[in-house]
Amino acid sequence: MVTALRDLVRHGGRTTWVCAASTDEDHAAAAEGPFESNDVVADRTCTVRMLSIEPNAHHDFYAVIANPLLWFIQHYLWDHACAPDITSREIDAWNNGYVEVNRRFADAVIETASAVPSGSIVMVHDYHFYLVPKLVRDAGLDVFLHFFVHIPWPQPDSWRILPAALREQIMEGLLGSDIVAFHTERYVRNFLLSCQELLGLSVDFERGVVHYGEREVAVRFYPISVDTSTLLELADTPEASRHEEALARERREHLVLRVDRTDPSKNIVRGFRAYERMLELHPELHERVTFLALLQPSRQDVPQYVAYVDDINRAVDHVNERFGTDEWQPVDLRFGDNLPLAVAAYRLFDVLMVNAVFDGMNLVSKEAIVVNARDGVLALSENTGAYEELGAVAVTLSPFDIDQQAHAIYEALTMPLEERRIRRQAGVEIVRHNSVQKWLDRQLDDVDTALQARM
Repeated sequence: MVTALRDLVRHGGRTTWVCAASTDEDHAAAAEGPFESNDVVADRTCTVRMLSIEPNAHHDFYAVIANPLLWFIQHYLWDHACAPDITSREIDAWNNGYVEVNRRFADAVIETASAVPSGSIVMVHDYHFYLVPKLVRDAGLDVFLHFFVHIPWPQPDSWRILPAALREQIMEGLLGSDIVAFHTERYVRNFLLSCQELLGLSVDFERGVVHYGEREVAVRFYPISVDTSTLLELADTPEASRHEEALARERREHLVLRVDRTDPSKNIVRGFRAYERMLELHPELHERVTFLALLQPSRQDVPQYVAYVDDINRAVDHVNERFGTDEWQPVDLRFGDNLPLAVAAYRLFDVLMVNAVFDGMNLVSKEAIVVNARDGVLALSENTGAYEELGAVAVTLSPFDIDQQAHAIYEALTMPLEERRIRRQAGVEIVRHNSVQKWLDRQLDDVDTALQARM
């Protein structure tokens, strides 16, 4: 997101980045007040306003509400039969964690915005800060409020897991914005339906508008992309090249790759089960294929995520014990956060597996297809945001169907070379055309149009 947004300052004017302190150094910097930095925006100056959030409030905000509750709802990881209990603990975490942190950020925005010209743009990002737009609007400042949701927006019934008071605060908080933005048209439609069904508001599906009080709130979609030039430069660095040489020495005839956070929404365990099923159905591939999984442990302060890492390890052990030999391990599992290694692996894969349960976009699919040097095939879940753009050039994965995924992996591994080349080149063209600069420019063009209409 930092890479995608750093070009904001190139559109002129002054930019302030409001963020939370996360390290001891951050907290020390936050205590000294706003500071100027060019690290965030690559050779451009940006004012950074860093907030120190009290640890208990941050825990409740992040580890009780935002990730195990909102993230799970929005990625369809809870259904109504196995949804968590909403107890006084969750309500307390909502009030003293999520609401409090949102209020802190809103206060910082209000203080910053009170010193900027009328019509300045306030851009708020992602599910952590749903309440901020309304809090800022209620302060009466003359600013334009733009909110981008980077994860899926589910159908209305998914939100009924939350008590009515909480889901209404979320939606009314978002409707404090002038524009609410998503990655895909599907999420726009789901948000409009949510406003209609859960708040009883009048919506215009054709125009993408919610009528809220005396205002019209525009709802738009802008598929985010990747910085292709930076990726290709990284692929040519000595460190990435060393990793690529090592992987090339170790690889078998075929390489299946996944690069993911250890998040239940990424569907990693089912991916290994599908690979196991593929090996069961196609013994001729034994010792000819390796599944390289580069996984970054994620949110290990949340119990569900800790348990999922255990599930991943068990799934890998099962495949390797069942099919492995002294000379060959079917799955090469590596935990860590190593971008040069990931980019090196992008260059070498024959099949990239992205079988997410749901995903707001999935930038790995875009990064990998641009960098790959072997006309690798993208095996892509139909429930990713990226599928709207890349589905036509990918082998489709049904994320809950183990046999279908097994057949899809085999199809991708055995696809004729010319078809692989045509698909990858078409995918690269799509990613380059829908560039990260275009993603930002389209949003700013819509903001400019809306501001002109106010005059």
